[in-house]
Amino acid sequence: MSSLNPPFRADHVGSLLRPQALLAARRRTRDGEMSRDELRQIEDTHVRDVVGKQEGIGLKSVTDGEFRRTYFHIDFLERLQGVTVSGGIETRFKSAKGEMNFAPPSLSVTGKLRHVTDIQKPDFEFLKSVTHETPKVTIPSPTMVHFRGGRKTIDIEAYPEMTEFFADLAQCYRDEIDSLYRAGCRYIQLDDTNLAYLCDPKLRAGARERGHDPDELPHAYAALINSVVDRRPADLTVSVHLCRGNFKSAWVAEGGYEPVADVLFNELNVDAYFLEYDDERAGDFRPLRFVPKSRTVVLGLVTTKVGKLEPREDLLRRVEEASRYMPIGQMCLSPQCGFSSTVEGNEITEDDQWAKLRLVVDTAREVWGE
Repeated sequence: MSSLNPPFRADHVGSLLRPQALLAARRRTRDGEMSRDELRQIEDTHVRDVVGKQEGIGLKSVTDGEFRRTYFHIDFLERLQGVTVSGGIETRFKSAKGEMNFAPPSLSVTGKLRHVTDIQKPDFEFLKSVTHETPKVTIPSPTMVHFRGGRKTIDIEAYPEMTEFFADLAQCYRDEIDSLYRAGCRYIQLDDTNLAYLCDPKLRAGARERGHDPDELPHAYAALINSVVDRRPADLTVSVHLCRGNFKSAWVAEGGYEPVADVLFNELNVDAYFLEYDDERAGDFRPLRFVPKSRTVVLGLVTTKVGKLEPREDLLRRVEEASRYMPIGQMCLSPQCGFSSTVEGNEITEDDQWAKLRLVVDTAREVWGE
């Protein structure tokens, strides 16, 4: 893997803690005290600042921190024609403090899916204009439109056959990625909770209750994503981040990657995988034995869920452990997830966040050099 091409030896998943001034501006906009245009200008200022901080600590992959979003997925998916957002599906999250219930808005498909506007292009163009490094765009995986609700949340009149649903969904994503590419984007990350959820025995059982075969779904999801990315230009890097849930330092799924590893690494035609490996929830590194020579794995060894900084020696040891199953030359390092997958953010400080990102950069330099 060239050090000039993404993913980079020190990388990150994308979302960053929102500054308090930005959160206050969002509240004022919500309450009708500020226009959307005024909020956009404030967002621009904060994006410009957070880009400078990423560059300042040595990151070569730069995002806008998802500063313009409330959720990592809803803000994007609700702008597809045919998608309706409604009341949430309650989900039990787990944390070091115990369990909590959280019900993010749920999605349903109420008409034909169409890509009717360039969703991320304006945000990307601004990001590109304020960075000297490689701008990365993070978008939710297309599987997010299907997994939690399944057939019952997809209008039977719009889609009597699921094959047409998947075809239209893939076309929406191809149109969006094409618009980003034409705007100059060369690094895209698909955020996918569902392949990681299918590693958890309880969530696999839930899929069965919705009428899905949890052993077949990874194949179907790989085929869906492949139909989006298989014809991408040679200079466009597409990665996928497998997320186990991330809300106020809590998570949903647990379990190693073994149930999906073969499909993930040998059927899913992306360039790189961001894998959560911050604690025992992720299992061991043995699933990495399936990784072919053409793929890169970004080891998410640094947690975004607690502020305590990992000892660098522990990270070096874990990279060495992973190298028993795949070549170290195909690896990179990152935090395990974003720091703020929702606007609320994880329960750590901004100082914690930047210390962890510096740790990723410094450790990567020690392992792989500049």
